[in-house]
Amino acid sequence: MLRIASKLSSIASSSSSALTANQFPTKLSPLPTSFFRPFTIGLELEDHMVVPDAIGMINYALKVWRTERSLGAFRMGLCVLKHCISTELTEGKDPKRENSKGMAMLAMSTILYERGEYTEAIEKIEDVQELTNSYLGVRVAALETQAGLYLELRQDDLAAAVADKCMKVVENQRQAKDFEVQAKDFEAHFLRAKALKGLIELVNGNVDSADDFFDKSHDDSKYWDGTAGLSYAEFLHKKQDYTKATEVYRSVVHGAVQIKRAGNPYLGAGNMSVDELIVGSMCALGQLEALTGNYYWAEHRLGQALSRAEEAYGDSKHPTLGVALASIALMYRRKAIQEHSSSLLIQEGLYRKVMDILKVPSEETKTEGAAPLVDRSDIAALARGAYAEVLSVQEDRKDEGEKLKNLAESIWKHRRMSLAEALETDTNIIDSRISRII
Repeated sequence: MLRIASKLSSIASSSSSALTANQFPTKLSPLPTSFFRPFTIGLELEDHMVVPDAIGMINYALKVWRTERSLGAFRMGLCVLKHCISTELTEGKDPKRENSKGMAMLAMSTILYERGEYTEAIEKIEDVQELTNSYLGVRVAALETQAGLYLELRQDDLAAAVADKCMKVVENQRQAKDFEVQAKDFEAHFLRAKALKGLIELVNGNVDSADDFFDKSHDDSKYWDGTAGLSYAEFLHKKQDYTKATEVYRSVVHGAVQIKRAGNPYLGAGNMSVDELIVGSMCALGQLEALTGNYYWAEHRLGQALSRAEEAYGDSKHPTLGVALASIALMYRRKAIQEHSSSLLIQEGLYRKVMDILKVPSEETKTEGAAPLVDRSDIAALARGAYAEVLSVQEDRKDEGEKLKNLAESIWKHRRMSLAEALETDTNIIDSRISRII
C-alpha cells in the first residue's frame, strides 16, 4: 500500500500513469516448468497461411492508429486496410489470400471498435463469414468478436444468437472436404465456440447452465489459453474452485504475453483482441488474488493490468483503464475491511479517477441516430457506491456520501442483484473485456 501512497495527492487530476509509475511490479512471476507448452492451438496463423505483404500492411495500419489515435490516424489506418482488401494481395479464393483478407477485416473492426464505432465494427466482421475458404479460426474469431461487442453493448440476445451461429459454423466444418487438414485444430475451435456460449450464461447469472459448456475436456491444460481459457477460469472462479481458477488464469496470462511477443497474426479483434485478453486475464487474476487474501499479488496483477492497458491504448481516459482502476480500488476496499485498517485516502483517489473516466452519459446526450452508447453504469455505480462508504465514515462528509449513494443506486442496472448486494458479494468478477459484472 505504501508503494502508491506518495502519489495520492495528485491521483484525481493526473493520468493513470502517475498511479503505476514505479509502484507496481511489472515483470511476470515465473510459472512452474510443467505449465509451459505451445500457446498456438487455434489462436494464431503461421507464416505459410497468409500473404506476408498483406500482414505487413495490417500491422502498419494498426501502428499508425495506435501511435497517434487522432482522427487523421484513424482515417489513415482504415485507408491502408481498405487498400489491402482491394488489392491482388487478398483477391481470389486461395486460402492464404482469404486468410489475409479476413485478418484485414478483423483489424478494421478493431480500429472501429477502439474509436467507438460499434455498429461499423460489427458490420465489418459480419463480412468475414463470406470467406468460406479461409481458415476456420478466422471465422470463429470474427463471430466471437461480434458476440463480445454485443455483450459489451448489453444486447445479450443478439450475442446468444451469434454464439449459436458460431457453434454451427464449427460443426459444419466436419463436413468440409479439407477437414482432415484442419482436424488437429478443430477441437480447439469447438471448445472456443462452446466457451463463448458459457460466457453468455455466466453474464446472465446461469452458472449451473454454464457447466454444460465447460466440460471435462477443459481439464486438459493445452486448452488453458485464449478467450476460451479466460472464460473457463471465470467459470471456476464463480464455482469457487479458486486453486484451479488461479492456475488457468496464470496460464492464460503467460500464453497471451507469449503470443503478443511472438508477433504472429492473432485470431481475435475488438474486445476479444490479444491486448484485451492480456488486460482481462491479469485483471481477473488480480481480483481472485484479492478474494483469497493474497493482497501483494493482487496489487501486482492489477498493476500489470493497468500498465498493459496504458501500453495498449495510450489514453488516460480509455474505459479499460477505468475498469482496471475500479478493480484496484475495490481490492483496497476488501483489504481494509478484512484487516480492519484504513486506506481512505488511497480509495478516494482511485474512486474519483474511476468516476472521471467512466462518466455516465445523461439522457440529454442520447440522441436518435447517435453511435451506440456503451453502458458501463454498473461498474461506475459500484465505484460510486464504494466511494459513498468511504465518505460516510467521515463525520463531516456523511451528507456527501448519502447523495453519492443515491446517485449510485439510480444508475445501477444489474438485473440479478442490488448495488448493496454487489458490494457485499465476494465472488463477483469484473470482466474488463465486456465491461460487465459477472
